[in-house]
Amino acid sequence: MRHFAYLSEAETGRLFHLPPQELSLASEPGLLATALGATLYCPATRTELVKDIRKQGTRGALSMVLCLEDSIADADVPAAETNVVAALGQLHAETTAGNTVGLMLFVRVRSPEQLLSLAERCGDALDVLTGFVIPKFENSSGAAQRFLDALHSVNASRRSGDPAARPLRIMPILESPLMIHAETRTETLSGIYQVLQAHRADILSVRIGATDMSSAFGLRRSRDLTIYDVKVVSAVIGDIVNVLGRPNGFVISGPVWEHYSSGERLLRPQLRATPFAEADELGLRQRLLTANLDGLIREIELDLANGLLGKTVIHPSHVPLVHAMSVISHEAYLDALHISGEAGGGAAASPYRNKMNEMKPHQAWAASTLVRAAAFGVAAPDTTYVDLLEASMN
Repeated sequence: MRHFAYLSEAETGRLFHLPPQELSLASEPGLLATALGATLYCPATRTELVKDIRKQGTRGALSMVLCLEDSIADADVPAAETNVVAALGQLHAETTAGNTVGLMLFVRVRSPEQLLSLAERCGDALDVLTGFVIPKFENSSGAAQRFLDALHSVNASRRSGDPAARPLRIMPILESPLMIHAETRTETLSGIYQVLQAHRADILSVRIGATDMSSAFGLRRSRDLTIYDVKVVSAVIGDIVNVLGRPNGFVISGPVWEHYSSGERLLRPQLRATPFAEADELGLRQRLLTANLDGLIREIELDLANGLLGKTVIHPSHVPLVHAMSVISHEAYLDALHISGEAGGGAAASPYRNKMNEMKPHQAWAASTLVRAAAFGVAAPDTTYVDLLEASMN
């Protein structure tokens, strides 16, 4: 697996100072968590799951979730489960024949019992999975521990058949009312942190369920606004990062952007024209504005500013935007190298001579930036996000 693998060798050489690293499911978990990028959700009821997975993999998706929870009706669950088992079986057969999946694949389950049942039905086909996505994760009722116990049971069963079997991991979604409501949030987040720390090797990344958060207040943001404009929700996100996202904490993904078509615009566009004009890409800017994707771009910027990496997405058109904006700029990369090489402290002008680098305060930022650089690459000195968007969306 590699981000931007669909670009030609010439395009990669032109756009990148350092291209993204090749990845596999055996790569270091922190790097894999950072490299998730735009995690594309797909209802498990879709009739051609294998075709969908293959197609999105060739178009640049590096992580995908087959959803058995909120995206499908309760009455459709049995058929969706059968659909997932069949799709994983087909993918496993194709992989055995040499056609690898090419992305990180997860199943979002409803309950520990469903996780166990699916695992038993899938058997060796679990080899094509990276793990499971766990909804409404909190442990006041012991639910989180039951999910973890189910995962441990599955992994133990896999190791009994093959001692070298790769362990499956989980991505918990933080979206329960106990975590959302102010009077129970601190205690609930503390409990979540404790259970995640106790089972750190089982956790790939932590996801944020902004739709359920908004629903708890009867709210839904428009395409003109970001989730950070919804103050009661952004307050929850801030607390999640405060508890779980500190240095040596967990990779936390950005919440879902749920809009994917154009519509009437109330507020002014949020994309400056100058960068697109300088790159001779005003047509690209107009396409983004017509599709109302400037709001998504703004939200990705705010995700990164608030310590969130990657994003849950529900439409393939969102994938290239998330990935293009995850590439590390040449300037940030040189800053990170400068800071990481001076752990003894002090301050000095940055390599670009436009800011002050403080060595001790910026160490954690530098470390995470270098991991992201490995996952998404480092842009060439003259490459802008507009250039990356243009190459990714054409």
